[in-house]
Amino acid sequence: MQARVRNTAVEHMGIEFVEAGDDYIKARMPVDHRTVQPARILHGGASVVLAETLGSVACNHCLKKEGTAGVGLEINANHIRSVTSGWVYGTTRPLHLGGSTQIWEIRIETEDGKLVCVSRITMAIINV
Repeated sequence: MQARVRNTAVEHMGIEFVEAGDDYIKARMPVDHRTVQPARILHGGASVVLAETLGSVACNHCLKKEGTAGVGLEINANHIRSVTSGWVYGTTRPLHLGGSTQIWEIRIETEDGKLVCVSRITMAIINV
C-alpha cells in the first residue's frame, strides 16, 4: 500500500499505513505543518484526505472484477474534536460492498483513542 502512494498527496501529507485486517485498514497521519490550519489545529480538509485515502485504498483492494477501479463519488465528514500535535489514526470498515458502489466508514482518532472525525465515503466502481 505504501509503495503505491509514492509521489502523491498521500505521501506529501505523511500518511502511513500501519495495519490491515480482513475487514479494515488503518493508517496514521501527523498533525504538523503539512496538516494544520492557520490556527495550528488539524485542518478538516486533511482529515478528509486521510478518510478518502483509506476508503479508496480499501475499496480497490477488495474489487473482484478484473478491469474495474473504485473512485470517490461522495464523501462527508463530521469534525468532532480539534488536535494540535501528535498523530491521528484512521480506520476504515465497509458498510456496503456492491458491484457498482461501495460505502466505507472511516473513524479518525487521537493516539489515545479520542474521536476526532467520522467520515463516510461512497465509491463508484467503474470500468478502466
